[in-house]
Amino acid sequence: MQAKRIIPCLDVDDGRVVKGIKFKSIQDAGDPVELARRYNDEGADELTFLDIGASYKSRATLLEVVRQVAVEVFIPLCVGGGIRTVEDMREAMNAGADKVSVCTSALARPELLSEMARIYGRQCVVLSIDAKRVGFPRSENSGLNAKRLAWHAYSHGGRTDTGIDAVAWAVRAVELGAGEILLNSIDADGTGAGYDLELTAAILEAVPVPVIASGGAGTLEQIAGVLRDPGADAALVASLLHFEKTTIREIKHYVELKGVCVRL
Repeated sequence: MQAKRIIPCLDVDDGRVVKGIKFKSIQDAGDPVELARRYNDEGADELTFLDIGASYKSRATLLEVVRQVAVEVFIPLCVGGGIRTVEDMREAMNAGADKVSVCTSALARPELLSEMARIYGRQCVVLSIDAKRVGFPRSENSGLNAKRLAWHAYSHGGRTDTGIDAVAWAVRAVELGAGEILLNSIDADGTGAGYDLELTAAILEAVPVPVIASGGAGTLEQIAGVLRDPGADAALVASLLHFEKTTIREIKHYVELKGVCVRL
């Protein structure tokens, strides 16, 4: 059985880790280098850095943070936010990233995924999907009263509804070269109410690549739940860790007790 991953997420803005609720109400959460060092020592499987400013200036700041972290930690680093070209990816990899995450740029030009995968390999290409529920449209192949959940993929930090079905986008992105899906639920983000299990299940069923569940972790049971059923390959955690409500070790010991295989 392949071990599930626990991945702290550091949203970085102007050199600081920040955290919000549903991509809004941003507050300071600490120094990224100090937090990265702590999570590495606690046994995190990976670290994800996301530049929420996504301007050239903020991306340069983030890359400097990645350089500082890369010399101190010994786990894979994923960098995202403002990655628009293969050259941007090259800069991130040269700074110490092991893989990059793209969202808005891939929606604007899906061929970017193929270009990145061709040069660096699909294992280095992570598609980040910021998904939000858009109602319960009727399935075309079901009865008149049958309904199914639907989500749209949002761009520009969750501000713009592209109108693109998130599940269909995941399928196409994997065909183009994405080797992993970072699935962010805008509805659940920062709420502590739990991951969007239905969204996670829909993406897991649709694609053959690893899926990282993100958004809404508020309890250890919720983390264990998304890893166990529907069976996400990894869980992204932010607020619970940044504000010291739990630790990586506590999370891993708890989910193991619940029957989830993790690296202790």
